[in-house]
Amino acid sequence: MNSFLGRPGVRGRAAAVLAAALLGALVAVPAPRATAVPPVPGELKSYAVDGVYSAGISSGGYMATQLHVAYSGTFDGSAVFASGPYHCARNNLDTALNACMNTTQDPQLAQLEQTTVDRAAQGAIDDVAGLSGDPVYLFSGTGDATVKQPVVSALADYYAHFGANVLYDKGTAAGHAWISPLGPNACTATATPFINNCGIDAERTFLGHLLGSVKAPAAAPGGSLIRFDQNRYVPGGRAKAVSMDETGFVYVPQSCANNATCKVVVALHGCKQGYSYQGFGTTFLDKAHLNEHADTNDLIVLYPQAIPTTTLDNPNGCWNWWGYLGDSAYSRHGGKQIEAIMSMVRALGGGGGETPPGGGSVTLSSIDAEDGYTKAAADGSGAAVGTLEGTFGLALGRGTDAKFNRTVLSFDTSAIPADKTITRAYVTLTRSSGSGDPWASPVGNRLLVDVQNGCLGGCSVAPSDWAAPATAQGAAEVASFTTGSKASTNLSPAGLGAVNRSGRTQIRLRFERNQTAFAHLFVNRNTRATLTVEYR
Repeated sequence: MNSFLGRPGVRGRAAAVLAAALLGALVAVPAPRATAVPPVPGELKSYAVDGVYSAGISSGGYMATQLHVAYSGTFDGSAVFASGPYHCARNNLDTALNACMNTTQDPQLAQLEQTTVDRAAQGAIDDVAGLSGDPVYLFSGTGDATVKQPVVSALADYYAHFGANVLYDKGTAAGHAWISPLGPNACTATATPFINNCGIDAERTFLGHLLGSVKAPAAAPGGSLIRFDQNRYVPGGRAKAVSMDETGFVYVPQSCANNATCKVVVALHGCKQGYSYQGFGTTFLDKAHLNEHADTNDLIVLYPQAIPTTTLDNPNGCWNWWGYLGDSAYSRHGGKQIEAIMSMVRALGGGGGETPPGGGSVTLSSIDAEDGYTKAAADGSGAAVGTLEGTFGLALGRGTDAKFNRTVLSFDTSAIPADKTITRAYVTLTRSSGSGDPWASPVGNRLLVDVQNGCLGGCSVAPSDWAAPATAQGAAEVASFTTGSKASTNLSPAGLGAVNRSGRTQIRLRFERNQTAFAHLFVNRNTRATLTVEYR
């Protein structure tokens, strides 16, 4: 290990130990076998999707749980091999190693459950009620010395606490691996490629639990394995900057391509199993035994890909479940990898979640005549209405005049039924142009969403809107994006409560901190922003 790492600092050593421990010692990966379905270049497109699920092994299992908990309004269930409870690491490498893989520290499950409740109340994750009744499949091999069984059992208890329907296989004599009839390894092994054959079809078991019933798998996949560019879905547009590969994959059965109603399974590899990790290639995609089930059960399988960092933060290409590369939001709304995967899910048509029984939704366009932006000095002095909307769009961030821009959007929300409860709402923006990265100046800056019941002043934008108090400050945030459209995180409970059923609701967009250098973006030059509201 030392010959590989050199002489890293404490943080680098801990990160390397964590990554190596998650899926065994660093060893050469044999040349990949011929792919069952040759990948073809393409793009993600929208399908008729009526359900979304996550599945993963080890670090991918942690990410699968993070997706399910953070976006329980979108994800309908999860299948997890060999990982522990949500937010177990708490952004701390020692905790990750000792409480979330080993048992030398107590994972403090009650604290993790309370963190989940608190985050939901703050709007940092979806309402915990979204977990109640969701099917969850867990697997922990009795021979797994990497993520020990009490850690996975803590995840079972965590999900049970929130009312999920848990099916837990903890009696199979497996090592640390994804379990598949196509696995080249013996059941007890903990070795590359970390796909073990235990004489069971774990995929049929967990898909049956998630979906209710499944048909037998196809003898061989007959759909299309599409290779797509992950850069366009990652906040900031640079996949490698967040330890994700530039290449991702999606398996689409012919039935789904022909407009059948399908479900999406987000399948997350573990450490050392990514496409670009030392020639590993499509081994996980080919051997996970999901594509065969996809053909007979109308499932689209999304295979996002992580890669190693060139630093010691993540040398083995694990998914981010302990906060590497400074992403403290890794397990909630705004986490860079979570938001990238959510953008992929939305592109496939699975971003809206299910409408609650007896409920509905509306998507409202902003009122162009009332939209605008204001600019002011860092202390708010000299506020004025911006004048470049018609040329460039609505401004955000620091302009060339050293003024700081904030955008105000106006919506008529009277169409929401007065007798319904608003369960979810979010804003969608479209980027027009920009310069620099206002999210990185200073590092970790956040684009916040304030919600005003009624208008901040008059409903037409005014200089006073720059600093006017809003009914719900910081009710959501919009992650970094460089092209296309981006949805905000869900409005917090306070934000939902600020939506005005009888007339106008205004949204103000502002960066949490003033930029230290010229960095801005313009949004919605030729298209209006939208506010999507779900209710029941």
